Amino acid sequence: MADHDLHEYSRALVTDVQALADAEGGSIPNTFTQRVLEILEEAGVVTDAALAYHYSRGLEIYGYGLPEDGSSLDLYTTDFSLTPLRSKLTKVESDRLFRRLFAFLSKHAAIRPNQEDNTDVYDMCTGVEKALSNVPKIRLFLLSNRVSTTSAPEPGEFEGIPVAYELWDLARLHRHETSGSIGEPIKVTFERALPCLAAHSDEPNYSVVLAVIPGRQLAELYKEHRTRLLELNVRSFLQTRGAVNKGIRETLLNAPSRFLAYNNGVTATASDVDFETDEAGIPVAIRSMTGLQIVNGGQTTASLHHVLTRDKRDLGGVYVQMKLTIVDPAHLSEIVPRISQYSNTQNKVTLVDFSSNHEFHVAFERVSRSLWAPAANGSGQETRWFYERARGQYTDKFAEHETRAAKRKFKLITPTRQRFSKSDLATFVHSWEQLPYWVSRGAQKNFAHFMERIEKSDPVVDVHYCKRAIATALLFQAADRIARTHSAGSHKRLITTYMVARLSLATEKRIDLDRIWNEQGTTNALREALDELCPLIMKTVISGDRHVSEWAKKPDCWDEVSRIPWTAPDALASELTVEPFEIASPESTESDEAEAAVEDIPSEEWRALADWAREGRVLRSVDRQLADRVAQRLSQGRRVVGVQARQAMEVYEEALRKGFHPASAVLDHETT
Repeated sequence: MADHDLHEYSRALVTDVQALADAEGGSIPNTFTQRVLEILEEAGVVTDAALAYHYSRGLEIYGYGLPEDGSSLDLYTTDFSLTPLRSKLTKVESDRLFRRLFAFLSKHAAIRPNQEDNTDVYDMCTGVEKALSNVPKIRLFLLSNRVSTTSAPEPGEFEGIPVAYELWDLARLHRHETSGSIGEPIKVTFERALPCLAAHSDEPNYSVVLAVIPGRQLAELYKEHRTRLLELNVRSFLQTRGAVNKGIRETLLNAPSRFLAYNNGVTATASDVDFETDEAGIPVAIRSMTGLQIVNGGQTTASLHHVLTRDKRDLGGVYVQMKLTIVDPAHLSEIVPRISQYSNTQNKVTLVDFSSNHEFHVAFERVSRSLWAPAANGSGQETRWFYERARGQYTDKFAEHETRAAKRKFKLITPTRQRFSKSDLATFVHSWEQLPYWVSRGAQKNFAHFMERIEKSDPVVDVHYCKRAIATALLFQAADRIARTHSAGSHKRLITTYMVARLSLATEKRIDLDRIWNEQGTTNALREALDELCPLIMKTVISGDRHVSEWAKKPDCWDEVSRIPWTAPDALASELTVEPFEIASPESTESDEAEAAVEDIPSEEWRALADWAREGRVLRSVDRQLADRVAQRLSQGRRVVGVQARQAMEVYEEALRKGFHPASAVLDHETT
């Protein structure tokens, strides 16, 4: 993370919190707490969070959360500074704040009698007391706008209930808010213009120039931009294991002046080039390029970098020929695959490789690589899923880290088990989409069919799409582990895809994929259902004298499996969503409708609703606070968006069901 980006984010956050506190008449720490909780609610980390500040000797708490599904009891405390970058949040400070928050668990019963029964703190104490009788876990959150020097404490317990600690400091908040962002195109400016030879073209959408670029300059470009320079390459650098790469390195080490003669050079594309021209207007040198990509020759580029940085060779006499195609961005997906296919003769390239630069996969890589997966099992360690759009990218990325500590950190954040390829993605999604007979036909055929469906449906690859696709990966992996315990042997992958497909059919795709993403795993009920289903699948797929692999490829096999008499057990049925889960989410449409509905209701009506609920103690404390916030925002001309808008409309509809009458309530409020 760039220090400049973090500094700008910190400054903007403080400014935003101060402005909100001033506009709403609240305290700055409370406003910061509310701001962060909105971020975490939007991301699905917390739900039903409410503010309730209480301070006493040895104790401080800013709010609580009681999710409707009873999955946890959440307590929040805050560390806010108007000058957050002047000091860091130390381990001593964070431990002290967590201890003061933990103290509320044992002291809440003594606090409640001293509170009026219509206050937020009273509601908090009551809610916590009820939750502690049956809640499966407690989560303690420390929210800070400073950078922490330590991680959260190890998990503990309170009266036999597991307690997990969540530390959300400035760096983690910044990562979370920028998760899903897309990188800018690479722009390269040459200190000395690069001589080139332009080739005549009558095509309106592209033109070609030839140039010779110094090897050191190409290596330094890779050093600065790394694999972003190879985003449109059909594969990434395959390290120095293959014969071709060893040959590149040998030439660079032993005969650098002959490199231009021996090496095929690189094929690159750019969306825009600034040329120096001669008197006739013909390009003679390249000043700068925008949107530079190495389409073919990624191994050459990365090998140059390897020799420069690892072998410590100067590369002073090394030159590389470059064929540069200037392509209209609208035609990249049409032209680049052909450039890759016709110019690539170094290593065998498969059908899956040739689709690497398809716009779907480029978008999926960019969005998925910028996502931070929620910490699992109370570890507090967020991770990344690594979509290997091009062969060798994971190994290449790992090799960029030179020290053992850096390599360990990379493996911790991006574990091997969370690496998956394009053919893996096709397997996960097709299993969910109830196409196991295509998965059983092998990676190449299944992937080809996956691409045909992509071309027809043209999905929007956004954060929701990627999260749900990865959720199908987690589901597939869980089923695969269960198939292993049932000794599926060499047929395990066939059994797994049929198991996931049959589960998807039986539940009408109502498995909560968002929950699987948020928890980075499957529930006990889901695993127990798969365990019950597995032997039934094995009996049908591995049956009689049939050739199992050939039988599994036939739609008739799926027809038999789909007719297995099996329904979801009650425990799983209770977890199913109302609507089916498609990978592509309609949430944006739902949000737009909710935002419009909120704005159609005057701020006075929202204020009246909050007062009505508070006087009659009809709604939950969190719902009353939400109505207050909506009223404030609308009265200030600010919008209510996303999750908050949808939640606000749910609160409004619940109030109507419980007897709220808008017209009379507004009249009473105005009279008062």
